[in-house]
Order: sequence, then structure tokens, then C-alpha cells
Amino acid sequence: MIADLALDALNYVGIVAFAVSGALKAGEKGMDLLGFVVLGFSTALAGGIIRDVLLDRLPPINIAYMPYQLTAISASIGTFVLYDKVNRHRDVVLYPDAVGLGAFAAIGADVALRAGLNPLAVVAMAAITAAGGGVVRDVLAAEIPAVLRREIYATAAAVGGGIYMVLYYSLGRGPALLGTTAVVVALRLASLHYGWELPRVKNRA
Repeated sequence: MIADLALDALNYVGIVAFAVSGALKAGEKGMDLLGFVVLGFSTALAGGIIRDVLLDRLPPINIAYMPYQLTAISASIGTFVLYDKVNRHRDVVLYPDAVGLGAFAAIGADVALRAGLNPLAVVAMAAITAAGGGVVRDVLAAEIPAVLRREIYATAAAVGGGIYMVLYYSLGRGPALLGTTAVVVALRLASLHYGWELPRVKNRA
């Protein structure tokens, strides 16, 4: 019960951070207020929507549960109103964003495991839930998704899916939810601090 309450709080932190991230991208692209709301809403909620559609959990919770929607929309509008101030301190958003990544990875893994999916599917749902919104954001902004070309982001969420299963079967659901969130947050922040990236092919002129 306590784990669920803590994760629900972390979920809202993630929604706000991801909505701000999407709204900042809209600002970079010179979009209007609607663009801020669309990119903010998509970044915050699209990952969970994609997960639920894939798992046939209809209607998706991020569409059916209005508080999630209102939180994302409010954060997007707030970013629009305070864009200059928020944009000047955009690095600060990386920290709650990391918390949201961890929480969403844990939630995705939890939903998938309780639906009886195999281990690879659990890992995939953790990554999709946590990073799917960022992919949608970048596609709407006409960019190659950042999770496919730089930084340890979706990878951290996928690792979280594996961690969740280990903790779930050894310690139970509560420790798995909180432990997975902590591990993913730590991995994401460490990757930012040390500049970790996955290997990629070097293009030759």
C-alpha cells in the first residue's frame, strides 16, 4: 500500500517533468500554445497509452483518468507562460525527469508482469512506458528520437524491467517498485554525469 502511494506520487512527478520537457521542445520549434500542450501531453502520457494499447487494456489509463491529463496540460501551459524562466533553468528538469523515468519503468514492468508476459516483454514494456512519450515528442517535432541516437535513457528503463523481475520474485512487489525506480534514477543520473552513451557507427566523409 505504501509502495503504491509512493509510486503514485512519483508518477505525478514524472508526468510534470515529461510535460515540461515536451513543452520546452515546442518552444525550441517556435510552436504556439496548442503546440506546447500537444507536445507536453504526448511526452508525459503517450508511453503509457502505447503500453496499454499493446496489452489490450482499454481504454488506456492515461486517457480514462482525468487527473493525469489535467496534470500534463497544466504543466504544459505553465511552461508556456513561464517559458523564458523555465528555459534558462532547463537542466534542473533533468532531475525530476530521471525520477519520472524510473517510476514509469517500474510501472511498465509491473503492469506487464502482472499481465503474465514473458521476461523480454516485461523489459520492452518498461522501456516503452518510460521512453515512448519522448519518441512521440521527437517525431512530432520532426527529429530523430533522442533515445535512438544519444544518452542512456530507454536503455536505463529496459534495465529497470530486468531489475523489477529480480526484485519482484525475491523481495515482493513493494520493494520491486521502489527498488527499480531507485536503480533507474541512479543509472540515468550517472549517465548524465559521466556522459555515458551506447556504441554507434562512425560516419566517414
